[in-house]
Amino acid sequence: MPEFDLLASLPAISAEIGLTILAIVLVFLESYLGKENRRNIAYVAAVSLAFLAIAPVVWAPTPETAGLYWGNMIRYDVFGAIFKVMILLGGAITCLIAIDDSGVHRKTEFHIVIVVATLGACLLVSAADLIMLFVSLETLSIPMYVLAAFSREDARSAESGIKYFLFGSFASAIMLYGFSLLYGFTGTTNLEGIAVALNSGGNVVAVLIALVMVITGFGFKISAVPFHFWTPDVYQGAPTPVTAFLSVASKAASFAVLVRFLLAVFPGTVVIEGETVQQFWVAFIGIASVVSMTVGNVLALRQRNIKRLLAYSSIAQAGYTLVGVAALQGGPTMQGDVNLGMTLGVSAVAFYLFMYTFSNLAIFAGIVVVTEAVGSEDLSDYAGLQRRNPWLALAIALGILSLAGIPPAAGFFGKFFLFQAAVESQMTLLAIIVVLNSIVALFYYLVVIKIMYVDKGEDDETPITLTVPYAWALGITSVVILLLGTVAVSPLFNWAREGADALTRAVSVLVAGL
Repeated sequence: MPEFDLLASLPAISAEIGLTILAIVLVFLESYLGKENRRNIAYVAAVSLAFLAIAPVVWAPTPETAGLYWGNMIRYDVFGAIFKVMILLGGAITCLIAIDDSGVHRKTEFHIVIVVATLGACLLVSAADLIMLFVSLETLSIPMYVLAAFSREDARSAESGIKYFLFGSFASAIMLYGFSLLYGFTGTTNLEGIAVALNSGGNVVAVLIALVMVITGFGFKISAVPFHFWTPDVYQGAPTPVTAFLSVASKAASFAVLVRFLLAVFPGTVVIEGETVQQFWVAFIGIASVVSMTVGNVLALRQRNIKRLLAYSSIAQAGYTLVGVAALQGGPTMQGDVNLGMTLGVSAVAFYLFMYTFSNLAIFAGIVVVTEAVGSEDLSDYAGLQRRNPWLALAIALGILSLAGIPPAAGFFGKFFLFQAAVESQMTLLAIIVVLNSIVALFYYLVVIKIMYVDKGEDDETPITLTVPYAWALGITSVVILLLGTVAVSPLFNWAREGADALTRAVSVLVAGL
């Protein structure tokens, strides 16, 4: 057994160490500062989370340092670093938009729980073992159950917390049972070790049952149909900053570990009783993708509450992202020892979730401002918003245009890369369905923009002012959306491609040993 090197292992969890220290610092600040200074505590949380997002970049893994650490529980690679950056930045912006939200009331415990949830999400994206995967998933999930019911004065928040907890507990139990089956079949909890053991033999039906159970748990976290039932009620009932964080951090972390799990445990060379398991999960994911984007877009058409509309939009966006996951089967083109389709699939998922994080946060930041001003979340209350605050309307519009995939917003290239990955992996029909669903989604996205810019409201002459935290949150997200849709496309996609190459190289090494 190799000797444990602490100094060499620390960079693999540098962000997680920082988050642990930050949580402790916030607890002490809450104890020693009065209520009048709680706004400053929120700023400390936001700035610290943004600063910690530098850690995965400064201590970025190299081909020499990448690998398994901490008892083979953590995989240190560029793929994990990309998702840690987007999760940490998402947490920072969430803390900003929560500062003046009446449902949070500047409570320090809110920011502490956000930090703990972020810690779980960061561990999740690097999990290389079933035990670490489940522990980090629950470290993310349990704080989110608490946050969904955070507004004790609001009955809808309590209801959303209960629903989220019940559905989440059920999904976690199913996933854990799937994990136990995989451990029982293989005698190991290491993801790559499971692949090696499965390739040596097993019962294909039993393995597929375990796989379906695991995908069910992931399907709940990413709001994929048919595991989406909790999403509209929780999105609507939870405090809006919680909904914002839930829609981006939880989804990003879950997609990252789903990609890592499928590639590590069931690469294309794992054959059981003459059957390639990859063919099954690719078909399963492809069907879930089509159904999710279609159901999400169709049901979004009739929504009049903007948070419920974004809930169904989130279901559809999960369907789009699953296209990149299905593309992991790869295509005929090889670049060295890796498959181009697989690499493009991983890259497209990373880029798409990065742009989705900032697009969604821009919209939810705007929702908080409008809700605090008018006391309602109905779409009709956004009538004439451009006349009440043109910058606020512009930020929301940019986020919506990005989700719709309209240039120069980032979503255009996000959908293009997914389309490219699907075509390269010979899934042209799936790519066409993405285009058709994007056309359907244009209707309800553009309706929101039309309401803001064309419709007249009763309070058109009453301006809506932006406080400093919201000005920063809206400004940062809007600039990132535009940059990712123009000059920053290549740098981010190249970084995503680097992460994909690191992940696919690890898969190639695994496959060569099978």
